[in-house]
Amino acid sequence: MDRRGVLAAAGGLAVAGIGVPVGLALGRERAPVVAGGRRAVSMAMHLHASFSEGVASYAAHLDQARRNAVDVLWWTDHDFRVAAHDHRREVRFDGPEESEGALAWTWTAATEGRLTDATADFVAAPDAADGPGHALRLAATGAGTHWYAGKAWNWTHTGNIADTTLHLDVRPEAAGPDATLTVEVALSHHPAGPGRPAGQLVLSYRLGAVTTVRHRVDGRYGTVDLPAPAGAWRRHTFDLLADVRRLWPDLVAGDNSLRGLRLGVTVAGGARGAYLVDRLVFDRARRAGQGGEELRAEVLRGYHGSYPGVTHHRAYEVSMVRHLNWFGGDGTLPRFPSPPYRDNDPGATERMVEFLHAHGGVVCWNHPLDVERRDSLARLLVDRNALGVDLIEIGRAPVEEHLWAYDVAARNAIPLTAVGVTDDHDGTDWRAGRDRWITSVWAASTRRDDLVAALRAGQAWFADLVGYRGVMDLELGGRSAMGAVATVADDTVPVRLRATDLPAGATLEVVTGDVDLAGAADPTPAVRTDRVPWRQMRPGWHDLPVRVGGGAYVRTQVRDREGAVVAASNPLWLLRRPPPRGVPPARRLF
Repeated sequence: MDRRGVLAAAGGLAVAGIGVPVGLALGRERAPVVAGGRRAVSMAMHLHASFSEGVASYAAHLDQARRNAVDVLWWTDHDFRVAAHDHRREVRFDGPEESEGALAWTWTAATEGRLTDATADFVAAPDAADGPGHALRLAATGAGTHWYAGKAWNWTHTGNIADTTLHLDVRPEAAGPDATLTVEVALSHHPAGPGRPAGQLVLSYRLGAVTTVRHRVDGRYGTVDLPAPAGAWRRHTFDLLADVRRLWPDLVAGDNSLRGLRLGVTVAGGARGAYLVDRLVFDRARRAGQGGEELRAEVLRGYHGSYPGVTHHRAYEVSMVRHLNWFGGDGTLPRFPSPPYRDNDPGATERMVEFLHAHGGVVCWNHPLDVERRDSLARLLVDRNALGVDLIEIGRAPVEEHLWAYDVAARNAIPLTAVGVTDDHDGTDWRAGRDRWITSVWAASTRRDDLVAALRAGQAWFADLVGYRGVMDLELGGRSAMGAVATVADDTVPVRLRATDLPAGATLEVVTGDVDLAGAADPTPAVRTDRVPWRQMRPGWHDLPVRVGGGAYVRTQVRDREGAVVAASNPLWLLRRPPPRGVPPARRLF
C-alpha cells in the first residue's frame, strides 16, 4: 500500500547562513554551501547551443546561468550535429523539393510588403555553367520581398558557422537600385550588447547594382552589399564568420548557428526585379574525424574568463540511439549511420553505452518516456538493468510518471542517479521553459572529474529552478549517504534527512520503499512512509528511524503549495546483503 509521510513547512525550513530562498533575484550571487569539505554545486545538465539545431548561443546560456545563479553548465550538443554528419552539402534548384542521398530539401514561398506580382519558376535555361539541371528564377514587382525559404530534413542544413562558407551562383535579369536579391541567414540568439538588444542575429547579403562591398549594422541586423553585374552568372562566396566578426566585433563570432536560410527578391517603388539562382553549396571545412569537436572547443575558448562564477564543460548528447548524455570521458565521437536515422532498439542503446563506458565518464538516459510508457520503462529498467546507464533524467515532465518508474528501479536495487534537466535549445529564458530542472551535487569542486565522481556516486538532487533552491542530503552514521548502498544488520536505522529553505506552504515528503528484488513479477513501486509531526523538526533536518525489514531505501521530495513535486533527492539503500548485481564502488558506504 502506498503511504506518504509529509513534513509540513508553514514558513519554510532554514538553517542560518545556508541555502537560498526560492525568491532568488536574477543575477544575485549565492554564498556557497559547504559541508564536509564538499560544496553544493548547481548544474544545468542538458543544454543545446550553436552546434545544435536550436536558436541558442553559448553566450545566451551563460547569461541565463549568471541570471539564475547556476554554477555549472554542461554543453550537450548532439554528436552528429557537431560533426555535421550527413548535413546538407548542396542544393541544385531542380524543384520545390530535392533529395541529397535519402534526405529532402524543401522550399517554401512567402511574400511581405505590397507586391503586385511574385513568381518562382524552376527553369532549364539559362543554367549555370557547372550546375546541370535547373535554376530558380525569382521575380517580384511592387514594394516588398518575395521569399523562398529552404529547409533540410531534421534541420540538417543548420550548424555552427565557425568553419562554414556558402557559395551561390547568381544571374541578375532585372536589377537595379530598387530591385535586389537578398540572401538572408538567421543566426543565434545572443544577450544584449553595445547598441544591440537581446535577440536573434540576422545577416543579410544584398546583391545588386552596387560597385563596392559595404557592411552596415542596425542592432541585431547586419547587411553586406555585394556587386552583381546584370546578365552574367557569377559565383558569390559568403564568408559568414568574417562578416559576423566585422559587423558585431564584441561577439565571439563563431558562436552562431546557420539557423535559417532564405532567398528573396526585394523591390521598391513599383520596380520589377528578377534573378536566377543556382547551385547553393555549404562548405564546412573542419568536420572530418574529431574536427567538429576541436572546432567546438575553439569556439568555447572565446568565453574563457567572460562569465566569472560560471563553469562550463563540454559533453555530448549521443543521438543515433535512444538519446544519451555523456559526461566526462575522452570525447571520442561514435560512428554514425547514413542516413542519420535514430535506432530505438534497446540493444543498440546498450551497445552504445558499452562504447561510451570504454571511453570513460558516465552515461545518462535522456527523456526516457519519449518512446516508452511508465510501465514499459519500468520493465526495461528492471529486466535490462537500465540498458547499462549510470544516470537517468527523472526531473522532467511528467515528473510523477518518471518518479514512479524510478521507484521500481530502486525497489530492485538498481542504483541509478536521478537528475533533472532543462533540455533547453533557445537560451532565452530558462524559467519559462517546459522543463526547468537544475541538478545539484555535493562535490569537491566544479572541476569536471569531481562533478562526474559526484554523479557516479549519486550525491545529487534535482529541483525546479523556480520552485526550490535549497540543499538536500541524507546522512547515515554522521556521513553523507545520498546515493549510497549500505549493508546493515540492525532492524531499524536512524537516517538524518536534510532539506533547507522550503518555500512558504511547501511540504517535505519522505518516501521509503521496500527493496525486495521483485523484478518482472511485480514491476511497480512498493513505497511506504512515516508521518513526522512538524513539532519534531529541527531547522533544516530531521532524524528518521527507518525500518529495514528485508531491505529498504529512502528518499525525500518537496511539494509546493499547489501539490506539485519541485525537488527530489537520490535515495539511500539499506540492505541486508549486497544485491545480485553487486554495488558499484562509488556507492559503497560500509
